[in-house]
Amino acid sequence: MPVAVTASTPGRICLFGEHQDYLGLPVIAAAISRRIAITAQPDDQPGFRLDLPDIGGHVAIPFTGQPLPYLSERDYFRSAVNILLREGYSFSRGITGTVRGTIPINSGTSSSSALLVSWINLLTHLADQPVTLSPKRIAELAYTAEVLEFGEPGGMMDHYSTAVGQLIYLESTPAIALQTLTPPLGTFVLGDSREPKDTIGILSRVKFGMLDIVKRLSALDPTFSLHTTELTQATEYKDILTKDEYILLKGNLANRDILRDALTLLSNPAEPFDHSRFGKLLNDHQTNLRDAQRISTPKIDRMLDAALNAGALGGKINGSGGGGCMFVYAPVQPEQVADAIERAGGRAYVITVDEGTFFSKHRDAEGATERTEY
Repeated sequence: MPVAVTASTPGRICLFGEHQDYLGLPVIAAAISRRIAITAQPDDQPGFRLDLPDIGGHVAIPFTGQPLPYLSERDYFRSAVNILLREGYSFSRGITGTVRGTIPINSGTSSSSALLVSWINLLTHLADQPVTLSPKRIAELAYTAEVLEFGEPGGMMDHYSTAVGQLIYLESTPAIALQTLTPPLGTFVLGDSREPKDTIGILSRVKFGMLDIVKRLSALDPTFSLHTTELTQATEYKDILTKDEYILLKGNLANRDILRDALTLLSNPAEPFDHSRFGKLLNDHQTNLRDAQRISTPKIDRMLDAALNAGALGGKINGSGGGGCMFVYAPVQPEQVADAIERAGGRAYVITVDEGTFFSKHRDAEGATERTEY
């Protein structure tokens, strides 16, 4: 009888650098203790069959060993298979399984990336020639399957943070550079506004609007750079840009500097961790995301205010914005903070920083498992 296996992957929150990774700027993100898992087993019937009981869905993909046509705009189950076929993987057996998760869907906590990372982790272990890939390699394949394959305007933060796990600092320019951070962080509270968000629309507006600003300023001033131009220099470009463009530029430069301050704080194990300072940096980041990028909403602002009044030290909107989730840092009495978020109309979850994707085999009927260590 085929052995059942599971691939499990966390969601993520972006602590610092929201809307910055696709501009070539670094980010700091954390994997969270809400996950998506695919439990499956190989069978003799070709194709892939997955039940999705959380959303009342089912995926059935006939498979003959050839590239799969896409049936929807973001057909991630099929794109993952196609990416792996290009990499030389083959699947002579079928796969039957179930997808279950606790990550809020379409809410800015990387449920789609976590799903793809789990699916690729599972597929590479159940291929004809099974391979245990590093989390970094799984992240690269997931990024290709989700973003490059469909020409979407996203960065690599989601895929690296969910695959690698814990707290990471990620640079994408001039090359990928990944650093794991280990500050003594306490609990967070994630709040789902239950407002639908327009990821593609907001990313397109904020990303392409900023890229146009960079292109124009670089043509006028070859010394301009999002990496090196000081925030105080932004006034030099005030007459060149519209009011909204000028505010957006300053917001991006300010958020870049906030991340640098946060990296210093999070990377210094020699001194006692300043939890209040960490919370203030989150609040400063939120101010720019609300006023410059304009991605927050009145409801999320109310949820943040309620959480801060209940004892949270700081927080921000999470993800592309326009709805979705927020989170706050609440190392003391997180349940009280969660109650305040729910009274403000959100759905709250107490979370901690968590490990990245993992693969396990269910060895016996009693449920004993064998984990793959990366």
